[in-house]
Amino acid sequence: MAMIDVQDLTYTYPATDSPALKNVSLKVEEGEFVAIIGANGAGKSTLCYTIAGFIPHFFAGTLNGKVEVAGIESQHSTLQELVLNVGLVFQNPFNQISGAKFTVYEEIAFGLENLGIPREEMIKRVDKVMALTGITDLAKRSPYALSGGQQQRVALASILVMEPKILVLDEPTSQLDPIGTREVFQVIKEMSNRGMTVVMAEHKVEWIAEFTDKVIALSRGEVLLQGPPAEVLTSPLLPQHGIGISRYTAVARRAREENLWPAALPLPVTLDDAVAGFVGGLENAH
Repeated sequence: MAMIDVQDLTYTYPATDSPALKNVSLKVEEGEFVAIIGANGAGKSTLCYTIAGFIPHFFAGTLNGKVEVAGIESQHSTLQELVLNVGLVFQNPFNQISGAKFTVYEEIAFGLENLGIPREEMIKRVDKVMALTGITDLAKRSPYALSGGQQQRVALASILVMEPKILVLDEPTSQLDPIGTREVFQVIKEMSNRGMTVVMAEHKVEWIAEFTDKVIALSRGEVLLQGPPAEVLTSPLLPQHGIGISRYTAVARRAREENLWPAALPLPVTLDDAVAGFVGGLENAH
């Protein structure tokens, strides 16, 4: 059984005429790390909110189709039931800070307190997740006295500490530099390797190619492509639908037109693949 099973999903926000998602069908298996890509307004955040249960239980509107998460059909459950299985990290970490705690340590422990987790277990889990996300040194700081990147790590830690079966992230690296982005991707990949199912809306295709198992491309609320990263991220359909591609893919595609990239070699997404392809092409030329 798939951990996430979406069939013929169509959703329209209140007071709007056009659906934000149209006939979306997808499956995500347990432990899979899936990226959602698309131009602005393609429906990435809406799909994240739907998988996490915020649609239809927080945002109203009209939802048709089937959304089953961790064996629970979203339309016939409550948000309280869903949040025990699904954790959502918002794009803006400021929106995720509770405002009820004075320190980062207390903020991360807040959800566990609400569940009545024993104190010793709580301390163990908070210490572990802070080390995992690299924010141990922020323990006594106020959540409001942090940079955007630091707040994003705190938001991620506050969800990971709950140990959900499914982690949904809406552009979690938008406020991070390249080093911070890599570190967050590494943390999320580690959680996936441990069995957590991950769905991430993201724009940074080089990191997606390196870390994820599958990519789903959305265009105007519909699934344009879905499949392995190397296949989806090099598709000529992406730029046609306003979806950014890797600089390495763009350069290699142009090089192929000039017979400088081997015709039989797949286009690259990462720097390493691009270097290997161009070096191989030069060696064959000689």
